[in-house]
Amino acid sequence: MLFNSIIASTVLAYVAVAAPTSPEPAPIPTVAPAPPVSTGPSLTQQLFLSDTAADRFALLPEDEQFRFAFNDPALKDKGGKGGDLIAANRKTFPALVGTGSGMAVGFLKGCGFNTPHVHPRATELQIVTQGVLQTEMVPENGVFNKPGDPTSGRRVIKNTINQFEMQPFYQGSVHTQFNPTCDPAVFVASFNSEDFGAGQVPDELFAISPNVVTAAFGEAIDGADIDNFKASIPTSIARGVEECLTKCGIEKRSTVT
Repeated sequence: MLFNSIIASTVLAYVAVAAPTSPEPAPIPTVAPAPPVSTGPSLTQQLFLSDTAADRFALLPEDEQFRFAFNDPALKDKGGKGGDLIAANRKTFPALVGTGSGMAVGFLKGCGFNTPHVHPRATELQIVTQGVLQTEMVPENGVFNKPGDPTSGRRVIKNTINQFEMQPFYQGSVHTQFNPTCDPAVFVASFNSEDFGAGQVPDELFAISPNVVTAAFGEAIDGADIDNFKASIPTSIARGVEECLTKCGIEKRSTVT
């Protein structure tokens, strides 16, 4: 299509110059060439295809390629308003290829809430390096408050994690973290996967067909309100818990209608 456009433009310009009735030649429009499309493998893919681990170092000739900056603004998660999550995985940090490991750093503002989520391919070991976090984790089906007694309800593991304390969040478990103070909190999370991934449970749930969500919640949520719920749920870090917002003087966002 681009080639045809150039030909057409050239023909029109030639006709305009050659026609005796034209007072002046018509200008030839400038057509910018399309940028080249890279079809080769990415650096991460090249590292995977290396014959040996030693060969990978030839693909990482600069020492700086083995350094990752968690304070790089370009890597900040744009999905949340209560803080930032910076993830070092094999795509953002190709030097991790072959290590079987990944890491993330979370910067939670006062009242920042990391909404319930899962990591489909890794267990998370999380240590709080600044402030305090309140955490909750829901294990898999069959884990009850009283072992073997479904009537006792599902077990939810709740903790207050202080500075330099740690908690594991098992692969596939639903878990969440909340900063109950007005001061910033920071946590460091390690993963036993280069591609640990994450799925925000509310965001994924409300992406399902409205009739399915309505059936799951019974009368608790009207199907007509699903779009309102979807619009009000951030995909990552969100300000949470109204009492904390009030205590810290943080204005609550308006309800989507």
